[in-house]
Parts: sequence; C-alpha cells; structure tokens
Amino acid sequence: MTPEAHMQRALDLALCQKGRTGRNPSVGCVLIDQSGKLLSEAATGDGGRPHAEQLALSGLTPELTRGGTAFVTLEPCRQRSTDEAACSDRLISAGFAMVFVSTLDPHPQGRGGIERLKAAGLKVETGLLKPQADLFYADFFKDVREQIRKS
Repeated sequence: MTPEAHMQRALDLALCQKGRTGRNPSVGCVLIDQSGKLLSEAATGDGGRPHAEQLALSGLTPELTRGGTAFVTLEPCRQRSTDEAACSDRLISAGFAMVFVSTLDPHPQGRGGIERLKAAGLKVETGLLKPQADLFYADFFKDVREQIRKS
C-alpha cells in the first residue's frame, strides 16, 4: 500500500469516532512494520481516551515496531493532561523510524510533538492528505483558537 492509502485508512478510522471523543479530537493511527506489514490501527477511544496512538501500540513490542512507520492524522501530542506518557514519547519508545502526520495540532499540549519526534531522531513528514485532515478537524481547530483567545 502507498503512504496515501495508509493515511486515508487513518482518516477513515478517525471519521468512525467523530462525535464520540468529547472535547478531544478523533485521531486515526495506522502502524506498519519495517517490511510494510500492517501491525495495528486504532482511533481515539470513546470520551477522548485512550488516544489513537496508545490504542494502536497496545500489545505491540519494540521488537515488532522498531524501524516501522506510523501514520497519524493529527500531530502526536507533546504532553498529556493526565500522568500518562505523551503519544510522541510512546512512538519514540516503540522505536519507530518514521512518522507521517497529516496536519499539525494547534492545541498547546499537542503542539510540539513533531519537534520531540525529530529531536529523538525519527524522520517526520507532514502534510500527507492535509486538505482532507484540515477539513475534518475544522471544528476542533476553531474550538482551540477560541480557547487560546479566551485565556
């Protein structure tokens, strides 16, 4: 499958959870091993937790994920509002070599995840199917801008 096909699958997963994630955005995540085999896929859980990356990584070992590629519809978070590990840290710990991100997260706790991935040596490409992702996240982006404006 092509990178576009994997990201489209991630967007389809996110769409299935739209309206079920509370104030959190519905994110889709597809994980591929080093040889291109599908390892796992997930979308943000009901109520906004667990995050898509956390669900997709559940049950996978670094032996399986090392050197693989992750496709995520929204920038993996830099920080969580809970004591749990951020999604960017989870992808780093899993040993992924590359992460495709469709669109950036404007939320203060999400923003910066890509920089964290790059600092850890992962290759990151942004913008894959960005127009579709930006349309999907339009309401979330608007809400975040309003929250930032009010604070």
